[in-house]
Amino acid sequence: MTLAAHPHAVRPLRKRIADASEPYLYSAPALILIIAVMLVPLALGISYAFRDIQLLNPFSGGFIGLDHFRALGEDQAFFRALRNTLWWTGASVFLQFIFGLILALLLDKPFAGRGLAQALVFLPWAVPSFLAGLNWAWLFNPVIGPLPHWMHALGILDAPNNILSDPQLAMWGPIAANVWWGIPFFAITLLAALQAIPRDLYEAASIDGAGPVQRFLSITLPFLAPTIAITILLRTVWISNFADLIVVMTNGGPADRTQIVASYIFTQAFKRLDFGYASAIALVLLVLLLAYSMLIVLLRQTLLNKG
Repeated sequence: MTLAAHPHAVRPLRKRIADASEPYLYSAPALILIIAVMLVPLALGISYAFRDIQLLNPFSGGFIGLDHFRALGEDQAFFRALRNTLWWTGASVFLQFIFGLILALLLDKPFAGRGLAQALVFLPWAVPSFLAGLNWAWLFNPVIGPLPHWMHALGILDAPNNILSDPQLAMWGPIAANVWWGIPFFAITLLAALQAIPRDLYEAASIDGAGPVQRFLSITLPFLAPTIAITILLRTVWISNFADLIVVMTNGGPADRTQIVASYIFTQAFKRLDFGYASAIALVLLVLLLAYSMLIVLLRQTLLNKG
């Protein structure tokens, strides 16, 4: 007995196939876009790490295996950039978090003009990073900027010099610009998390005699812990890959004291035109950030389970 002899058996089969494929057909445009925009470039970039891709060498393009990674293991400039990345990322995330948490706690309290204050606090986030770096570079310039003269008046500097040209202090320039530019992210996310905390918990704690510090440690901080974990994860990954301010303000100098891995990738790819070696560096950075992200996600899940 064949299906052709019983058309009523064919129709349900086709309908079942159509019903099963319907969700995939609806999501197909988004999946195709993600594959075309993200996965294909990622796969090409990973393949470049194992090939000799030099734009100025017409004979390049062949498969070279792990040669780039062997060269990377002996590249002192890369390890210097890796150390600078740890310093740049750690200081930026820590200061952004501290100032963002303080602003979120202040903005969580009702006061006259709070809407205007929130708008002013969130304003730096709307400034393009290139423009922010350019403005801060001007501020640190003693000819046209006030910051060197103010720091000299406060005794921070022996003379009103540009700290961006001082190998010992140069990294603090991009860090200051990055902190100013990135504080709103922490302020916005932490303020949203603060406003989700039930107010009756604070009232009950006050009735029990808990002070502001005790309420913060026993109520605010535990409720904010999962949000803090995910925001620190996001900002760490973003800042580690964020070379805009470095390139605009110092271009990795002086003497590579502000060169981070992201700016080193930019230097190898777009100045030396060695896309193979740049892709190998980027792949190492990707693996390090994936390992870090997994640790933070596990920490956040642990905090949620305890909550």
